[in-house]
Amino acid sequence: MRAPEILVQAVEEMADRARTYDRPQGEHSIAATVEAFGAVTGIRMTETQGWLFMVCLKAVRSQRGAHRPDSFVDGAAYFALAGEAAARAAEAESPQ
Repeated sequence: MRAPEILVQAVEEMADRARTYDRPQGEHSIAATVEAFGAVTGIRMTETQGWLFMVCLKAVRSQRGAHRPDSFVDGAAYFALAGEAAARAAEAESPQ
């Protein structure tokens, strides 16, 4: 799989997950996930940190066992979602 194919597949997976789990505007389940994680553990993460955690999970999985393209596809999608969350956070913090 070439890099552009990985990115295209990541976009397709994000659209599918939005239809399956979230909303038409995209996957945004990490907000509820980090909130639940915080309630259980007392550890507070931002949305950006939650997505980066998922990137790390996929990076580790990419090094275990046989090659599985989905680790890279999901990792690309999660990193893009981290970038989106970081941009939203930066916008929210900047003076209007």
